Amino acid sequence: MKSENAPLALGTEPVGKLLIQYAVPAIIAMTAASLYNITDSIFIGHGVGPLALSGLAISFPLMNLSAAFATLTGIGGSTLLSIRLGQKDYDTANNILGNVITLNIIVGLAYSVIVSFFLNPILYFFGASPDTLPYAHDFMQIILCGNIVTYLFFGLNAVLRSSGSPQKAMFATIFTVLINIVLNPLFVFKFGWGIRGSASATVISQTLVLIWQMRLFSDKNNFIHLKKGIYKLKKKIVKDALSIGLAPFLMNSAACVIVVLINHGLINNGGDLAVGAYGIVNRVAFLFAMIVMGFNQGMQPIAGYNYGARLNARVIKVLKFTIICATIVMSLGFTVVQLFPRTVASIFTTDEALTNFAVVGLRYVFTFYPLVGLQMVTSTFFQSIEKPGQAIFMSLTRQVIFLIPLLLILPGYWGINGVWLSMPIADCISITLASVLLIRQLRKLKTEQVS
Repeated sequence: MKSENAPLALGTEPVGKLLIQYAVPAIIAMTAASLYNITDSIFIGHGVGPLALSGLAISFPLMNLSAAFATLTGIGGSTLLSIRLGQKDYDTANNILGNVITLNIIVGLAYSVIVSFFLNPILYFFGASPDTLPYAHDFMQIILCGNIVTYLFFGLNAVLRSSGSPQKAMFATIFTVLINIVLNPLFVFKFGWGIRGSASATVISQTLVLIWQMRLFSDKNNFIHLKKGIYKLKKKIVKDALSIGLAPFLMNSAACVIVVLINHGLINNGGDLAVGAYGIVNRVAFLFAMIVMGFNQGMQPIAGYNYGARLNARVIKVLKFTIICATIVMSLGFTVVQLFPRTVASIFTTDEALTNFAVVGLRYVFTFYPLVGLQMVTSTFFQSIEKPGQAIFMSLTRQVIFLIPLLLILPGYWGINGVWLSMPIADCISITLASVLLIRQLRKLKTEQVS
């Protein structure tokens, strides 16, 4: 960020070294973000109760939908920024920063206002019962009040990574986790604010770190910084950013639909505690997925810059490194969950019935995890090289084309086990498709490099 050398290094430094340099901070940041969610669940599970965990799980679709809009603007803009840096278009890069801020404010505010007006009907539609609605409502009410802060926090963090400051992005996420860990037990146990206290800790921690991010971008000595004239939305920047961000947006939007179907399937076949079990499974799965996403975020600016600079050999090399690392991570997750499922579940709750539901869910969901990393990396890779069509297709295949029909059909035959079984089957099919599409794209890149 402090000089042109930061982005230029993406095209000259050894690819393996760059991936470590960019991925390690991103992994730490993403792992910290996952721990952020896990600590919320732990404090809510032990400090409020098992039904509160179920209420938290009911809010997941709204959180996924909110994340969808955040990635549409933040990830789309930051990916476009890294490509423009590779093309040495520095004026546009600064304008992208301003447009990311403006878009996040507009979208974040609109989302909060619309959802707040219809919060209870939405939560009932998502599977809330009279016992879990109060918890889901109280949690989301606080989260929606700080939604603009959340959007700006994630958007600016994405720009920090893409502009050559992955370490600062890492520290931003770590700071939010540390603040959250301090405030959560204080608000939940000491002040007795319950699930509202956990949500308040989340919003306050992000607000404090957002102030620090704004100070970083206000420094005029930095390569990319806040200044007059960059906040007015520019049609081409908005169009290109939204086009690139459409893939993760659709993926998160589809995740919203998926969680609704999962919640309804679990409620119909196992009751409120089964939904709470999915909340536990989701948090654990999210931890390992976030580590892979950290590698993806490390890969993204490297692949984007070198693709923009037409250095295809470097693009292919960073892709291969990322796939290997993702496979190792997901294999570790598979091993831990299959060997110690009860120990993992007991971290979140002491309720025996909830633990039993979670153990079954963990074993099913992690069945094909050693290969899931390939699918995750492939989708991000297409996004990084400005291939939104392929990225969107990859994002939708597992979530919409494969998983939704399975969730609608299998529970009718196998009950709650049919809900759990739908997820690994969808993983298996999408992994196969990802492999085919990736091989075709690699052949094209090699041909372009030779010519």
